[in-house]
Amino acid sequence: ESPPDLPEGAAQLAKAAAADLEANHGRAIVMVGERQPPELHALAHWLNARIAAPVDYIEPVAAADDTQSLQELAQALDARSVETLIVIDANPAYDAPADLNMADKFAKASFAARLGLYDDETSALCQWHLPASHLLESWSDLRAFDGTASVVQPLIRPLYDSRTAHDLLAMMGGSVGPSSYQLVRQTWQGQAAGTDFESNWRQMLHDGVVADSAAVKVTPGAPKRPDLTPDRAALHTTLLLAPDPSLYDGRYANNAWLQECPHPFTKDVWGNSFHISPAEARLRHVADGDVVALTHDGVTLRGPARIRAGQADGVIALTLGHGRRRAGRIGNDIGIDAYRLRRSASPWLTAEVSLATTGAHVELPTLQHHFKLEGEAKDLYPVISLAELAKGERPKDRDEQQPTLYPRFPYDSYAWAMVIDTSVCIGCNACVIACQAENNVPVVGPEEVARGRDMHWLRIDRYVPDEHLPPGFQPVPCMQCEQAPCEPVCPVAASVHDGEGLNVQVYNRCIGTRFCQANCPYKVRRFNWFGYADGQEYGDLSADSIKAQHNPNVTVRARGVMEKCTYCVQRISAARRAAEREHRKIGEGEVVTACQAACPTRAISFGDKNKHDAHVNALRAEPHHYALLGHLGTRPRTTYLARLRNPNPALPEGTQA
Repeated sequence: ESPPDLPEGAAQLAKAAAADLEANHGRAIVMVGERQPPELHALAHWLNARIAAPVDYIEPVAAADDTQSLQELAQALDARSVETLIVIDANPAYDAPADLNMADKFAKASFAARLGLYDDETSALCQWHLPASHLLESWSDLRAFDGTASVVQPLIRPLYDSRTAHDLLAMMGGSVGPSSYQLVRQTWQGQAAGTDFESNWRQMLHDGVVADSAAVKVTPGAPKRPDLTPDRAALHTTLLLAPDPSLYDGRYANNAWLQECPHPFTKDVWGNSFHISPAEARLRHVADGDVVALTHDGVTLRGPARIRAGQADGVIALTLGHGRRRAGRIGNDIGIDAYRLRRSASPWLTAEVSLATTGAHVELPTLQHHFKLEGEAKDLYPVISLAELAKGERPKDRDEQQPTLYPRFPYDSYAWAMVIDTSVCIGCNACVIACQAENNVPVVGPEEVARGRDMHWLRIDRYVPDEHLPPGFQPVPCMQCEQAPCEPVCPVAASVHDGEGLNVQVYNRCIGTRFCQANCPYKVRRFNWFGYADGQEYGDLSADSIKAQHNPNVTVRARGVMEKCTYCVQRISAARRAAEREHRKIGEGEVVTACQAACPTRAISFGDKNKHDAHVNALRAEPHHYALLGHLGTRPRTTYLARLRNPNPALPEGTQA
């Protein structure tokens, strides 16, 4: 067959990709995004068979088709054949496809009740709202995508008089006072006949997974090549929907931590926006913050535009989970409700939408105002190819000893250090939220964010090499400088150095001059403008149940003090006391910071620099190791590995990651 009519750049990319796949027969794999149509998944399946991709096929885990079951429920409600409707931990009045019009159909049920954590949009349409136990309060079980089962154990006793879904279903079945613990045990006891169940049960809880519970691998037949025809709708503007990186489908909209968690690709907080490519924005004369109107099938959504590098031309992206009406005091009426344009036939892609400017403009609340790798930014975030590294090219700042008037300190006990690999950081913000939870970092709200007064101790800077390339991410905590510029300018010695190389902040000395913040070249210090611990919390954060989330090992700071990353000094202190009781030194990996523990890609490493075989020392010896602004002579204890690239030589520079 004749090849498809592709633009020159796309044809060149396809040719190079095909050559790579053929050259790596049996080792390469073709993957398709989960929100792409079934035809593309079938094509990937056919291609993987052609290149003998290392793919395991398993029997599908039994699961209901959510869209089909919702359609059947909508039809039953229209027919008024539903006498009792029980909604368990779902919110169809908000997040069901708009064409099903579920909110208007609840009145057609004779009786409706909802079990859930919050009194939300669906609860408002039901006669009864049943308070549900939180996952951290519940016994349960679940299955992974590959079928592996796990028993869920509670971490705390229920805070309120609530019930789990297991309890509710058992009560509906006639059980009086059921116990979710006993219900889960009975489930697995029935599948372990003829064995010592008590031993197996304890082993399940210890391992976290049920042994040999994964789905059976199967050998499928030879796939057929799907008959693909060009989609003429692709010539029109298309809306791409996706779960929000912080709020997911909207269930976390009332969580202030997540509302103030920056989106990875834009650093925007407290809301969502229409993501438009730079070329599309130039064509339509749209700038960041311009309010646009997106219309499809008579429904119009209005909201701000965000120009995002890497966004496909002709595709407008919008995240789900915003625009809630009954999320709670924190999450109500924030952002754009994308569900109004979602359809059951195509839940992720909406073709043939129209976009128009309105003439209005809003300031987007964001935590970063620099994006491109221009000028000196290339020294802040070096990007090196493997070929350049082999030729001897190195990052500019290699943490070399600079001339200094600072006195040398021996650091003859521990010397704590951190190395962050920017090549594997994906900007997911797990470290940011982990730091917030560990160190009682307050939320400031959208108004204070707009003034630049965010309080996160750890930020992830985003750098864009080119508008056609994926961005890079650089986590930036306090650098813990050995020669710290913040220390000599503090008039009350609140910013001081300890004998292990930590730049310590003494809160009860700080008088809020902010001299240290002005003298910090990394801008990682945060000033507590308001009494977040004294009744000035944002929204409902002064509630007793919210106060209970504070880490008792970390001081809750008062108004008017400077605060910053401490390398989780409370964890270092706990490990030191344990080692002293046993008359030994702290071992490798015994201290794990909160950000390190949460990182899914293990981009963050932490350890004792004085320990010759420490992992951080091996990383500091790598040729692409560098110190951020190392030429200033601050001698930071937090250092980096430059981002590595392996571009295809058959493609021109600037067209690939």
